[in-house]
Amino acid sequence: MNVVIYARFSSHSQTEQSIEGQLKECYAYAERMGYTVVGEYIDRAQSGKFDTRTDFQKMILDSEKHTFQGVLVYQLDRFARNRYDSAIYKAKLKKNGVRVLSARENITDDASGILIEGVLESMAEYYSAELAQKIHRGMLINAEKCLSNGSNPGLGFIVNKDRTFSVDEEGAKIVREIFERYARGETKAEIVEDLQRRKVKTSQGKIFTYNSLSHLLKNKRYIGIYLYKDTETPGGMPRIVDDDLFYKVQDILNKNKSVPARTRGENEYLLTTKLFCGHCKEMMVGYGGTSKSGRVYHYYMCKKARRKQCDKDIIGKEYLEDRVIKECLKMLTDEKIRYIAKKIEEECNKSEDNTSIREIKKAIKETDAAIENLWKGIEQGQAVEMLTERLHKRQAEKTELEAQLAAENNKKIYLSEAQILAFLDYICEMPLNDFKKRRAIINIFVHSIYLYDGYFTLIVNASKKPLSIENIPLDEIEAAFNVENCDFDECSSISERVPPLSFT
Repeated sequence: MNVVIYARFSSHSQTEQSIEGQLKECYAYAERMGYTVVGEYIDRAQSGKFDTRTDFQKMILDSEKHTFQGVLVYQLDRFARNRYDSAIYKAKLKKNGVRVLSARENITDDASGILIEGVLESMAEYYSAELAQKIHRGMLINAEKCLSNGSNPGLGFIVNKDRTFSVDEEGAKIVREIFERYARGETKAEIVEDLQRRKVKTSQGKIFTYNSLSHLLKNKRYIGIYLYKDTETPGGMPRIVDDDLFYKVQDILNKNKSVPARTRGENEYLLTTKLFCGHCKEMMVGYGGTSKSGRVYHYYMCKKARRKQCDKDIIGKEYLEDRVIKECLKMLTDEKIRYIAKKIEEECNKSEDNTSIREIKKAIKETDAAIENLWKGIEQGQAVEMLTERLHKRQAEKTELEAQLAAENNKKIYLSEAQILAFLDYICEMPLNDFKKRRAIINIFVHSIYLYDGYFTLIVNASKKPLSIENIPLDEIEAAFNVENCDFDECSSISERVPPLSFT
């Protein structure tokens, strides 16, 4: 597995030598685990309480390139000390198939922390969807009045202050020219070449391309039809092209249309970063393909097996995800839902977010005291010029600290037991095939899975022991997630390194 190392030291308590120690430990750990280090990201004199770290942000962005599958840190507080940031950025990495690993700690995080991150990620998606619904209602009201919803109106149109549309004659002239030339028999390539030569731009200020010209020629807005999703409102837009010309162009487009190439739809693999090969402990990733009969299929495959370095068979995506979700749902009883909600509320109340705020307030108080002492020195005439320069620096420090305090206050997590209960109840009531439900269940409960031949080992968050799933009876699952016997703050979802060398 390819990994990158992330190292950081704080200016107030550590030195440049701290980086060397972190790197040495991380490289040694990577060698023991058989990982290949493909890069380093280092932030010097940067606090882990805030996410405005140059190399950290570059690492998050680079994860989209899919050149590494793990971020290796000396210990987890090097990644982030703020629970909110940790949840958000681990979720971003996860979507890019990247997992956070610790060289010093045998677990990826404490059990309650992992549950919180799973709930936070799922709740964020839920509330984002709720917000999207509210936005959709507002846009629907605008659409009923044929008003602009903020999208690009298209070449030849302008949006007025009252959000109504009117014709931009300069752009409309270009639109009519394009329709007339295509109707006379000119090809798209010829028209695009001429528009580019004349430096004519689209409504977005870009050069014309084959695709942008095709989109323009099919746009019904030019014959006065207001469009919103699948609804068309004739007369809702000012007309630029007459019907005869428009539909003549459509006839030509249909005759010249080639059969579109088959495209592969996006399909999210829910077990990404959580699924490992039982043979070699390498991460298993999702792949898709099309059979000779045209059937599209999706499966998980060991990365080493893909390189012919492991003999692990592939497994169907839907089959494996269904089995995992069904086992997790057996744990989601009313009693356990209440237990989880209570513990997450307790964890939020003692979250390090509050510690971060207290430390910033302490720093502001110390800065205020230093500023007061500098003013006294200036009043007494002690090296006025030098003290004035130091005063300005201290005042700038205070301004920066106050900005950091405001940002941290905005990030504080306030989740009540009632809110968490409501969310988990909402998840339970959703149909089993609902994609958001499936993703939430896996995020909240599944720590890691090791796939063998004919069975898999499931490690659940807050469980004392791994569960070997074959035809596992319900009472064994209950025992592994027993509310009465499980000390939430001490139970770990895994007691080995991730991925562990073995389950012995």
